[in-house]
Amino acid sequence: MARAMLEYTKTVLRKVSFDATLFCKEVQKAVNRLLPYEIEELKIFIHSLVQQNPELNQCLIYLKP
Repeated sequence: MARAMLEYTKTVLRKVSFDATLFCKEVQKAVNRLLPYEIEELKIFIHSLVQQNPELNQCLIYLKP
């Protein structure tokens, strides 16, 4: 079940990646919803999206280092 939430979050983030504000809101929700090891996987995924869409870079502040 937890894995399904991570995959769902990735799908949502892909769909809203056109809008940085909406993307940031979804990242915040994901950080609150996912388990710590899932957040680590999500960070990797988000970094790949940021490489494709540099305007999403501002949302990295929600991912604690």
